[in-house]
Amino acid sequence: MRHIIRSLLVLGCAVASTPSALASEVHVMISGGFTAAYKELVPQFEKATGNTVVTAYGPSMGETPQAIPMRLARGEPADVLIMVGYALGDLVSKGKVIADSRVDLADSPIGVVVKEGAPKPDLSSADTLKVALLKTRTVAYSDSASGVYVSKEMFEKLGIADAMKDKARKIPATPVGEIVARGEAEIGFQQISELKPVKGIEIVGPLPAELQKITVFSAGLASNAPQPEAGKALIAFLSSKQAAPVIVASGLEPKVK
Repeated sequence: MRHIIRSLLVLGCAVASTPSALASEVHVMISGGFTAAYKELVPQFEKATGNTVVTAYGPSMGETPQAIPMRLARGEPADVLIMVGYALGDLVSKGKVIADSRVDLADSPIGVVVKEGAPKPDLSSADTLKVALLKTRTVAYSDSASGVYVSKEMFEKLGIADAMKDKARKIPATPVGEIVARGEAEIGFQQISELKPVKGIEIVGPLPAELQKITVFSAGLASNAPQPEAGKALIAFLSSKQAAPVIVASGLEPKVK
C-alpha cells in the first residue's frame, strides 16, 4: 500500500493510518464496464484516505430507473460519475459534469459469449460471425454503448439487420452474460469487462477486428458534487499507474500504463 499512499499524498489527500475526522463520504455513480476494476480498487482508496465510497450502479444511458441520467434527474447525490465517455460528454454539455474534470480511464472491447459448454461461433472474420448469427435462434445485447453499436451499426454492416429483428433483443439493466447463462439467448454481446464476472458462460473472444468497436470509459466530477476534493482524489487514483494492473485484469485497457 505504500506506493498508493505516496501517490495520494502527492494529490494533496490527507492520509492516516486510521480514518481522519476530516474523512469524506464520496458518492459515485458507475456503469457496468468499469465496475469489476472499481470494486477492487475502491477498498484500497478507502484504506489509504479514510474516506468512504458510496456507490450507485446503473447503465450510462437509457430510461431505466437505474440509468445514471435518470438517477441524476431524480436528484440522487453524486460526486463522481464513471461511465461511457460519450455519455459523460453529453452530461458535460448539459452542465451536469464539470468539463475540465473529465479523465478517460480505459478502453473496453466488445466480446462474444455463449453458455458454458455450448458450441462456439467462429470469430475469425466478419463473414464467419455473420454465418453464426444467421444460424442461431436467439441473440442478446445490452442497453448501453455496446448494445447500441451492435443493434444500430454492426448488424447493418453485416447486412443482416432485417434477419436479426425477431431473434435479437436488448437486455435492460441486467448483465447479458446472465441471460446467456440461463439459456435465454444462445449468443450474447457486451463489453468483455462486464462478461468476465458472470458464472456459467464462456467468453468466445472479442469481435473480429473489422467489426470491433472500442468504448472509452471516463470519470468526471458532478457539477454539484458535495465532496469535490475527495472526488478529484478518487478520479486521480483510478487513473493512476498503480491502478493499471487491476484494470488490465478486469478485461480493460488502461489509458495510463
